[in-house]
Amino acid sequence: MQTLIYLLRHGEIDKPVPRRFLGQTDLPLNNKGIRQAMILGEHLASIAFTHVFSSPLQRAVQTAALVSGKNAESITPLAALTEINLGAWEGLTVEEVRARFPGAYEQRGLDLEKYRPTGGESFGDLAARCFPALLTLAENHCGPLLIVAHAGVNRVVLSRLLHQPLQRLLEIPQDYCGVNILLHVGGHLQVNAVNLGAPCSDLLQLHDNQKNE
Repeated sequence: MQTLIYLLRHGEIDKPVPRRFLGQTDLPLNNKGIRQAMILGEHLASIAFTHVFSSPLQRAVQTAALVSGKNAESITPLAALTEINLGAWEGLTVEEVRARFPGAYEQRGLDLEKYRPTGGESFGDLAARCFPALLTLAENHCGPLLIVAHAGVNRVVLSRLLHQPLQRLLEIPQDYCGVNILLHVGGHLQVNAVNLGAPCSDLLQLHDNQKNE
C-alpha cells in the first residue's frame, strides 16, 4: 500500500513589526492568508482527501478547512504538529532576547538542533515530537492525506527525509500555503516535491502519476 501525503504550511498571518518570535502564539490567518488557502483549495478540488489533519493552532485549522472544503469540526487536530515551543522567547523581539538572555540568540544560531530557549524546545526536540506522528499517520491511513502544519514542523520533517542536518533546516523554503508532497510506500516516507504553490500544474500531475502507478 502507498499513501500520498500533501504536507502544507498554513496561510499568511499578520506579523508584528519589529519581528517577534511567534512559535505557538495562536494567531488567525489574515485576509491574504485566507485568499491563499481558498485559491489552493480550488486548485486541489479534484483530489478526494481521505483524512485531513492539522496542528491545533487556528491558523493551521483554518487553512486545512479552506483547502479541503471541510468544516473545522471535520479536521483532526494533532498536538504533535504544533509549531516549535519557544519558551521564554515567545513574543519577544531579537533585541529583547539579546537583552534578557545575553549570548543565547547567538548560541542557538550555532546549534539549531540542540539549543533550547528557556522553557522551550530545540529543533531536535521538535523533530522527535512531530516526525513519528507523521509516520504513524502515513502507516495507519490510506491516502491521499492533507496535513497542515508550520514552517518549523515541515522543515524538520523534510530535513529528516532528505538526510540533511537540522543546522541547515532554514535553507528549506516553506512559503505560506506551500505544498510538500510525500509518498509512503514499503514502510518508508520519501519526498516527491518541496514548497509547490498554486497555481502549479505539478501538484495535480504528481497526484495523477501516483494514482496511475
